Amino acid sequence: MTGRAPTAGATATDRVPAPGTVVPGPVPPPARSPRSRTTEAVIGGIALVGIAVTVWLGLWVTPPDQQQGDLVRLVYLHPGVAFVALYLAFGLAAVSSILYLWPRTRSMFWDRLAAASVEVGVVFNVCTLVSGSIWGKPTWGVWWAWDARLTLTAVLLVLFLGYMALRRVPAEPEVRARRSAFVALFAVLDVPLVHFSVNWWNTLHQGATVLNPGLHLKIHGSMALTLLLGLVSLTLAFVWMLLVRYRIGVLQDWLEANELDAALTERRAEGVAGDETDPDDGPGGTGPGAVAATQRVGAA
Repeated sequence: MTGRAPTAGATATDRVPAPGTVVPGPVPPPARSPRSRTTEAVIGGIALVGIAVTVWLGLWVTPPDQQQGDLVRLVYLHPGVAFVALYLAFGLAAVSSILYLWPRTRSMFWDRLAAASVEVGVVFNVCTLVSGSIWGKPTWGVWWAWDARLTLTAVLLVLFLGYMALRRVPAEPEVRARRSAFVALFAVLDVPLVHFSVNWWNTLHQGATVLNPGLHLKIHGSMALTLLLGLVSLTLAFVWMLLVRYRIGVLQDWLEANELDAALTERRAEGVAGDETDPDDGPGGTGPGAVAATQRVGAA
């Protein structure tokens, strides 16, 4: 059996290793530095401890409210969760989308950051609706009311779920990033509507809980301390989740970029394996030599 010789015009890059040869895959992305891993772990640990202390203070240390009683204990988490979702997560997604669309700052870093912010923000948005429903059942007598703030918050969740679905539509990375940025900027227009809904419309939802219109605190003592601790802890939790989700996004982009190269390498290796069998050699072939051999066997 004779192998097919390479053509005179073939180069080293055109040649494919013979069957059985291990073809090296794409180089993996650089690993995280020990400093980044430590920073991420410290942020996550502080956030976990802070949330645990907030729950302990809110349930067993702070006093009940004169009007709401023990329902006030949800205040230590619900406003913080809503703040992270509406202002930090979706606000960061909007800023990142603008920076991607701006030609001078266009980079896939901003696209990945916007996507990570939206996904984390959706988690906090769901927590906002769930904790608000838990508070609304004993207060209003129903789990859900078509109140302006509640409805607009639910619409915000639907809009950013649509953003996440749009990112899964197959497209070139630049095309996906550009259209996702426009959708994020459109969806974030609902945030000021949620914020001012209690002032613009006659709603069931109570007004400002922490600050009055004159920016004076309406909560004091251990209650104010617990609320502040919860806000800081939830913000750190958001930062930790954002770092983790961004790193996952980098790995996803790397896998998508190398999938095609891996598939082409595999197909080329299969092609070389087929070329190693001479079509004119032996009765098992399909060329003229194989036909002649078959005729000789039949004549014998």
